[in-house]
Amino acid sequence: MKLVAAEKKVKKKSGHLSLILFVLPAFIFYILFLFIPTIGAGVYSFTDWNGLNKTFNFVGFSNYIEAFRDDAAFRHSFIFTLKYTIFIFVIQNVAALGLALLIESRIKSKGFFRTIFFMPNMISLIISSLMFSFIFTNVFPELSKQAIFSVLDQSWIGDPKVSFYSILIVSLWQGIGYMMVIYMAALQGVPKQLKEAAMIDGANAFQRIIHVVLPMIMHAITICSFLTLNGAFKVFDVVYALTQGGPGTSTQVMALNIYEEAFSNNFRFGYANAKAMILFLVVLIITLIQVRILKRKEVEA
Repeated sequence: MKLVAAEKKVKKKSGHLSLILFVLPAFIFYILFLFIPTIGAGVYSFTDWNGLNKTFNFVGFSNYIEAFRDDAAFRHSFIFTLKYTIFIFVIQNVAALGLALLIESRIKSKGFFRTIFFMPNMISLIISSLMFSFIFTNVFPELSKQAIFSVLDQSWIGDPKVSFYSILIVSLWQGIGYMMVIYMAALQGVPKQLKEAAMIDGANAFQRIIHVVLPMIMHAITICSFLTLNGAFKVFDVVYALTQGGPGTSTQVMALNIYEEAFSNNFRFGYANAKAMILFLVVLIITLIQVRILKRKEVEA
């Protein structure tokens, strides 16, 4: 018995060692490329560092005060980012879930449609943005000459009222398929017996989705909501490639405003880090609230 117990302890220790060895490389990369830079950004946000000099002065909370009180461009970028996030969060999740439900009901062509809708996600968002830039500036003007496509006669990138929707179109085209696959994976885990029982009880298709399907896939809704909110608040590439924040600063998001403050304007790295920390705290707080609410729904379900 003692020999068996000793063997179990050895196996348990070797299992723990294997786990540590597998996790260690990812943990090292996390520390080097995420944790340390985040701490460094927090420290530099209280300085007037320009990103080049070895010396800098601590300025306290003046960078944060300037960002909130005096920087109208930063406040506008925050409002625009919030607007973009709300639109992306609602449309992307509703569309992805709707497509997942629709495709899941088509048994024969399920694999084909899953592949078609996921394919845009395999393309870099920068390449997608450049491709749509060509479509907006060259293809749509030609199509608008035909009476049936006259609605396309818009300045899709040059008009501040329309450029926001151009960014939305590209982001949704590229991102819906990824969320759809997550929802489809969750839908496959819903027991058929529950849906059949609801059908026997007289529930229609909409009632089955609301009262049976959605509670069973709440974990997928939590994941997709987290990914959508996180990505939307930190959006940079699609805006930079499509409009570069223009016309003027009408489509400038927070990440682009921070980038320009650090690299394109006065090389105010300390001030840019203060803005980055504000963005980090906003994303952290909203994500924690969202996850807490949806996790509670999971428990209730």
